Amino acid sequence: MNKPQLDNKWQSAILITLRFLIGWHLLYEGIYKLVHPEWSSIAFLAQSEWIFSGIAEWIISDAGILHMVDLLNTWGLTAIGLGLVLGLFTRPAAIAGTALLMLYYLFNPPFIGAGASVPMEGNYLLVNKNLIEAVTLVLIAVSPAAKRYGLDMLIENNRKKK
Repeated sequence: MNKPQLDNKWQSAILITLRFLIGWHLLYEGIYKLVHPEWSSIAFLAQSEWIFSGIAEWIISDAGILHMVDLLNTWGLTAIGLGLVLGLFTRPAAIAGTALLMLYYLFNPPFIGAGASVPMEGNYLLVNKNLIEAVTLVLIAVSPAAKRYGLDMLIENNRKKK
C-alpha cells in the first residue's frame, strides 16, 4: 500500500506562500509602528478583559514599562516578519511569531460579551486572525517545506557543499 506523500510540491508551495504572507503582515505591522512613533499599545491593553487583564493594567500604569513593551512589540514584529519573508531562521521566527500572536489572543480573546463596545474589523467567536495565524505558524515551524525557498535553504546548501 502506498503511503500518501506528506510533502508534495503543492503543499510546499502553499506553506511557503503562507510563510511569506504572514511574514509580510507581521513585518508591515512592525514597520508601521516604527514610522509612527505616536503609536502605543495602550488602547489594546486597556481593552484586555481576560486572564491577562491584571498584567495589562500593570503595564499601562508604568510609562517606562509601557514604552519597553511597545519597543519589544514593534521590533519583535519587524524581526519575526523579516525572518519569515526572507526564510531566514524560519523555525525560530515561526515559534516567536506564534508566541506573540498567542499573547495578542490571550490579552483580548474573542469571547461572548468581551469587547462588545470595542470597534473591531469583524465579529468573532473563539477564532480570530491571531489564532489562525498562530496555528499556521506552528505548522510552518514543524514543516520541513517551510524552510525551502529562502535564505535558510541557501545557507543549508552552502553548508553541505563545504
